[in-house]
Amino acid sequence: MNPYTIMTDTELYKSLGTLTKNKEAWEENIPYVESLLTSESVKIKSKALWMLGEMGLAFPSSIKSSVATIASFRDSTESLLRERAINALGRIGRGCFNSVEPYWNDLFRFAHDEDASVRLAFIWASENIATNTPDPYKDHMPLFAELLHDSDDRVRMEAPEIFRVLGKRKPDFVKSYIERLRNIAETDSNRVVKIHCQGAIRAAK
Repeated sequence: MNPYTIMTDTELYKSLGTLTKNKEAWEENIPYVESLLTSESVKIKSKALWMLGEMGLAFPSSIKSSVATIASFRDSTESLLRERAINALGRIGRGCFNSVEPYWNDLFRFAHDEDASVRLAFIWASENIATNTPDPYKDHMPLFAELLHDSDDRVRMEAPEIFRVLGKRKPDFVKSYIERLRNIAETDSNRVVKIHCQGAIRAAK
């Protein structure tokens, strides 16, 4: 009998926290963590999705068989699970773009998700993937430019960061947005938004 099956959710969550710190055991525990995605607990599933993303970044070849299951949570009615699934795909895609490529185009719809945390996760996942695979983002810059003006401060604070990541690698992608970034850096009411816009401008020069 698997000892985890008789744990309470609190005990199980704590055990996952312990596993998080034991990176040497990650690769062999990928199937186990994936099995937790059948849990009835949103908290357990969200933790499992987060862990699978980190495991996938560390062991991209070993996570491949789990990617479809992870990706299925993009359509969860629970915004936290959508957020975590997108985050996980971003981390896995940073390690191996080919593993998430079948789901990559679909991620862009989450730029307009009703939940700001999901929109934020979309930007963050894009930053992760673009770190090692920037080229596919060339034709999607207008969408990221929209997010610079999002209604949520957290999203607006993160949006310039994709311009910074891409500006370092593909400055031509960002060049036409420099004036917009400069204007936001000079006029926005949020200090972090200003700082991040300034960082994006410096990266693209």
